[in-house]
Amino acid sequence: MAHAKPHEPALSHGDLAGRFRAARALTEALAAPLSEADATIQSMDDASPTKWHLAHVTWFWETFLLRDHVAGYRLFDQQWPFLFNSYYEAEGKRHARARRGMITRPSLAEVLAYRAHVTEAMEPMLGREELRCLIELGIAHEQQHQELLLTDIKHALVQNPLGPAMWDGTSNSSQARERHWHAHPGGIALVGHEGESFAFDNEGPRHRVLLEPFALAGTLVTNAEWQAFIDDGGYRTASLWLSDGWAWVQANGIAAPDYWDEDKHFTLKGWQPREPDAPVTHISFYEADAFATWAGARLPTEFEWEAIAQSHDPAGGNQLDAAGPVAPLGSDSLFGDCWQFTRSAYLPYPRYQPPAGAVGEYNGKFMSGQVVLKGASCATSRGHSRASYRNFFYPHQRWQFTGLRLAKDA
Repeated sequence: MAHAKPHEPALSHGDLAGRFRAARALTEALAAPLSEADATIQSMDDASPTKWHLAHVTWFWETFLLRDHVAGYRLFDQQWPFLFNSYYEAEGKRHARARRGMITRPSLAEVLAYRAHVTEAMEPMLGREELRCLIELGIAHEQQHQELLLTDIKHALVQNPLGPAMWDGTSNSSQARERHWHAHPGGIALVGHEGESFAFDNEGPRHRVLLEPFALAGTLVTNAEWQAFIDDGGYRTASLWLSDGWAWVQANGIAAPDYWDEDKHFTLKGWQPREPDAPVTHISFYEADAFATWAGARLPTEFEWEAIAQSHDPAGGNQLDAAGPVAPLGSDSLFGDCWQFTRSAYLPYPRYQPPAGAVGEYNGKFMSGQVVLKGASCATSRGHSRASYRNFFYPHQRWQFTGLRLAKDA
């Protein structure tokens, strides 16, 4: 996921300080239902333990704000940068990503004490004008890890044969929505971030693209539509699939979205009846592309999606507002419920240059072999996304809340 270009955010010091405190508190509230064992487990290489997320975002604040901008600051623990650096080469050696689940010590309580120490130490920094952009980056970084925390622990909990719930409750009801289409006449469109508000470096520079006439669906593809795809032999029909996708289906025995089991699916409330009218999620790019072909449509390009979304509220839809069970429900918003696959490769925009220093590592070096997703999910902190936001994953990955919105040529 992306890191930032230091645009100057149009926020007062009070707004920025409040957002910092709210982000720190929400991360801890999301982790609160978990046991020590829950918070330590790592279910696959792509996922990280909750305890690691809690510590890593804190390492980010400690490293790039406190260590680098407070004279005489002493690290909370000299060994922890090795444990909780992610992949910043400029910050030196680090613990292997695939073995983060082996960090049984420090304990969860010690990590929470680390968080409290750094949060308190950050308070005098929040009014420093010269650090405003870096603080904004840190907030966005922590919000990204809130979403990863939820999706990673969901993947871990489903491995437990008891199917434990992180939160109690039953599924929320979804309403059927008739599909409508947002038509676009084509022509030259401006895409990418502009203005003084915060954005990640991969969202710019703003530039022109030429669009042919097209239409973008006003609703997401639902579980019921996906079941029809399955019933029609979608996972058994090679002609629907890209070559790499068909090889992936065959090699891994893929026959349904992740977390599906007959008429149920696994959620953060445990196993629940599957809502037919809810948006389908936990699908790969390969599956999204095959479904679109089956449906007589296609996936949108990232530029088509953005051209429509520029007139929509990025804070709308079903997004994360507070700690508690999140799930796709469906809405008329282009944002929320699930990240939407496009058919665009994740590549740099014209004139793109990564920022200088360690924080510039996170983005540009991953512009190879991944695809762009747009929008936001039910686990995305509200206010975090925008029309120009470029999320990106490898074509086979599906543990995130990923879904699709169809497009068609006009």
